[in-house]
Formats: sequence, structure tokens, C-alpha cells
Amino acid sequence: MALSQPAAGSSWAAAAPVRTGPGPGAGPGAAPTPAAGPGPCWAAVLACLSLACSYVGSLYVWGSPLPRDHPSVIKRRFTSVLVVSGLSPAFVWLWKELTGVRLDTPLPALLGLRLEGLVPATLLPLLLTMILFLGPLIQLSMDCPWRWLDGIRVAFDPRFWVLCLGDVRWLRNQVVAPLTEELVFRACMLPMLVPCTGPGPAVLACPLFFGVAHFHHVIEQLRFRQGSVGSIFMSAAFQFSYTAVFGAYTAFLFLRTGHLAGPVLCHSFCNSMGFPAVGAALEHPRRRALLPCYLLGVLLFLLLLHPLTEPAFFGGTPACAPHSGGPPACS
Repeated sequence: MALSQPAAGSSWAAAAPVRTGPGPGAGPGAAPTPAAGPGPCWAAVLACLSLACSYVGSLYVWGSPLPRDHPSVIKRRFTSVLVVSGLSPAFVWLWKELTGVRLDTPLPALLGLRLEGLVPATLLPLLLTMILFLGPLIQLSMDCPWRWLDGIRVAFDPRFWVLCLGDVRWLRNQVVAPLTEELVFRACMLPMLVPCTGPGPAVLACPLFFGVAHFHHVIEQLRFRQGSVGSIFMSAAFQFSYTAVFGAYTAFLFLRTGHLAGPVLCHSFCNSMGFPAVGAALEHPRRRALLPCYLLGVLLFLLLLHPLTEPAFFGGTPACAPHSGGPPACS
């Protein structure tokens, strides 16, 4: 998932990997001029670790003996993660103050909260993700007893959404978790990592914080004896793997679009779909028609990954970029 050169006019064009060669006009014997010194990079890593620990730690401040899916536990955790998420932009501001990063772009825009290009940044990443899930979507339609028109009627029925909004588990999985996790683990971490590493390595590094943060589920599974120790840790390792891959994908979307909306919607969609049931597809009665849909979805996704996330669609992408001869600049 390499980041190709953004379109002209996109500020991500400046966010190349950290420069190690001589600066412009330097003589043959000039020393390399790093774009961002070790100070900003160490501060960025510490800030990202602090954000991840604060987010996960906020889930356990209540000390409830009840399981994570109990409504009272969910509501308390809503409060704590919303507080941490609301304070997370302060980590970016503090990093900027401590490292001397020049922030020409307003902080909200840097975090992907802007109106320019919002409609394509909302629709195109979601369309791309649905293409990837073409096989599971076709499988769902095959197994669903409803007709397409029935499903559309339900989707436009206000009573359906009232029921959803009254379900705290639905709110957690489809609204609160996608919004807060993308804000903390993508919108706040990437602007601090990119000046040190460039966008490509940042896409790979950022999901590590996201994947490790999901290991806290092991604590509850061991606590409530939800399986053997070996199976719990195997499940945690698998979850770390696919959350890291998913985190890299939404980080890619954030860097290419410069918007938070797309990653949030894709996160919510993936939470609703779950991990593709490949095993069930292999044993499906109509697998000869279904399995090519899985393959077609993956191929179309790879072909359309860069075209559908072309930065020119989104009005340019404000971001932090390395700046030779001084501290990194955000413009």
C-alpha cells in the first residue's frame, strides 16, 4: 500500500520521507541536512504512546466487575473515551509547542476536520471499502431472506434508526468506537509521525499503536474465562494482525484525503460487516458464483485504491511536512 506522488497542489507532495542528502545549493562536501531531528521524533513517539495508553486506560478507570458488553459498562466507557478523545488534540498542540513545529494550517484542518472536499472524502473511501467487501456483500444478499427492496425500505425507515440509536452496543460499534479511535489513532498521531518518517513509514507505524491497544481484550477474556489461555492469546494475535492491517488502510485514507470522515465511515462499515467469512464461503452451496466475487472485489480494490483516493478530489490535504534546515513545518 505505497503512497504514490499526490496530485499537484496537494500539500502531501511535500511530505516525503525524511531528507538525508545535502540541502539545495550545498557544496559537494556539505553534510546531510535532516528534515526533523531526533527531538521531534522522540516527542512524537512518546505522545503517540501516551495517547494509546490514555485511551485504553480510560476503559478501566471505573473498575466494574461486569463484562464489557453490559449496558452500564458501555455507558461509563462512553464517558471516559469521549473525554480522552476530546483532549487528544491537546497532545498534538503540546507536541508542536515542545518541538517548535511551525503550524501554518489550523489545528482542526490538520486533524481532518474541514469542509473543503468533504463530500468526495466521505463517499469515495466508503465506496472503495465496499468494493473490497464485494464477496461478503454478495454472500450476505444470498443468505438474507429479505429482498433488496425490503432492505432499502428498512434503511429509510426512521423507526429502524431509532431502535439502533437506543442500543448502546450498536452505538459503541458503529459510532463511538469508529469516531474516537480514528480521531486518536489516526488524526492525532499521523500529523506527529509524518514529519519524522514521511507518509509511507507513518502508515506502517501508526497501526502498531492501534493494534497493541486492542490487546486489552485479553484482560477481560482471561478475567471471565472466555476460553483457554492458548486460544485467548491466539485470538489476540489474530486480532492484532487484522487491526494493524485495517489501521494501515485507514491511515492511508487519512493521508490521501486529508479528512477524518472517510476513515470513520469505513471503520463503522467494517465493524458492521465483521471479518469476511471465507470459510463459510468455501462451503457455501453457491460457492462457484460466490468465490469469484471475493476475488473480483480484491482485484478491483487494488486497481482503484489510488485512483479513488487521488488527493485532487479532496481539495488538497493539509499536513505536517519535513522542512530542511529547521524544525518541521505544517502547511
